[in-house]
Amino acid sequence: MANLFIKQAKQYAQGRPSYPPQLFQFIASKTPQQDLAWDVGTGSGQAARSLAEIYNNVIATDTSSKQLEFATKLPNIRYQQTSPTMSSAELEQKVGAESSVDLVTIAQAMHWFDLPVFYKQVKWVLKKPHGIIAAWCYTTPEVNDSMDKVLERFYKNPYWDSARQMVDDKYKTIDFPFEAVDGEDSTGPFEFENERWMGLEDYFTYLRSWSAYQKAKEKGVELLSEHVVEEFKRAWGEDENGGQKLVKFPIYLRIGKVGA
Repeated sequence: MANLFIKQAKQYAQGRPSYPPQLFQFIASKTPQQDLAWDVGTGSGQAARSLAEIYNNVIATDTSSKQLEFATKLPNIRYQQTSPTMSSAELEQKVGAESSVDLVTIAQAMHWFDLPVFYKQVKWVLKKPHGIIAAWCYTTPEVNDSMDKVLERFYKNPYWDSARQMVDDKYKTIDFPFEAVDGEDSTGPFEFENERWMGLEDYFTYLRSWSAYQKAKEKGVELLSEHVVEEFKRAWGEDENGGQKLVKFPIYLRIGKVGA
């Protein structure tokens, strides 16, 4: 997973969306204590920044040191590079002791994980019985009918890893062996939406942060060819906002508690 994003770490930090306050407010409302959150696969810290506004301490881990270089540094966030498969000793050293964490979050990353191994770690580190795990993904951005049709064609390329199917399925089919949180009758997915003003170059930076884009480039294929760029430009057009458009990212959240 780490290798997929090393070469475009800067584009990832610049192009990836943040997440709406409503998402974190909902998650926080389900965690009885807000002392310690562990953000796994933090990348350049998009989720960790928001968690730090609510939780006293945030441990944000990633296997890529290059990604962590671009993360926003805050006094209550501790960034840690970890090995791809953490041992019990590394987990305790870099994250915390058994039953010490209030919340585990995974933003746009859990589809890359070895889930049985990861869930064992989550169940060990979360406080019993009310510790919370919250994992979310976002699907392709929505601009307008013209742009979205061009993006749909661009998106259908052979360079996606098979794990991407879980995102296309909005995390509905992902294995998630946790109990429904208080006040809910399922673990989701619950839908949220992030909105972001973007220019066309911002939009291209986001596309270049895709793992599929990097994979294609490594094989000598430029997905954003001149022809494709022209298609996007025609669909984007100009408007009264200086070329900026409101781009929507649909977000799908799975959330559960660890139980006894």
